[in-house]
Amino acid sequence: MRFLRRNSADTTAEAPESGAQLAEPLDKAHSSGKGRPTPKRREAQGRRSGPVPPPPRTQREAFKRMRGNKASKEERRAAAAERRQRMMAGEDKYLLPRDRGPVKAYIRDLVDSRRNLMGLFMPLAILVFVALLTPSLAVQRYATLATTFMLIAMIIEGLVLGRLVTRRVRAKFPNEPIKGISIGWYSFIRASQLRRLRVPKPRVKPGESIK
Repeated sequence: MRFLRRNSADTTAEAPESGAQLAEPLDKAHSSGKGRPTPKRREAQGRRSGPVPPPPRTQREAFKRMRGNKASKEERRAAAAERRQRMMAGEDKYLLPRDRGPVKAYIRDLVDSRRNLMGLFMPLAILVFVALLTPSLAVQRYATLATTFMLIAMIIEGLVLGRLVTRRVRAKFPNEPIKGISIGWYSFIRASQLRRLRVPKPRVKPGESIK
């Protein structure tokens, strides 16, 4: 009986010691992994960020930076303004696909060198809209009649201009595939716009000779 009691007492005495020995490495392992305070978010971002990149040397490099959301709003506005300015100046790579190429540039010069009745299309449309708002039936009747004659004259002028431009373009570019309908429509759209609103801006004056 004494032997049994002694064994049970020894096991109960050794159990806390073994538990303490197991707990001690766990505490050391837990505390050793975090020997310093957790860095703040600003400090971590400051450590991750590298040196300040140099300014862009070309416009393509500036566009790449903008796509990566690294450019500020001022840089985007400046780039957009520069792109708009170069497009208005007629630089080919900044134009829309429909306006690119030497053929389209030549068509624009031919149209811009002429004084066309079709350039009054937008003012005429505004005049008709104002006339329809007036309560006088006589004003509406005369405005409608004048508009009808003007539209007929514009259509005839557009057909004549389309044939003239197509003939000049085929003579200027004999090796290019020229479609008469496409050239005529492009000429009509260009001529029907106000001169100051044309994109790109006209580079020839009215009445100037185009070869």
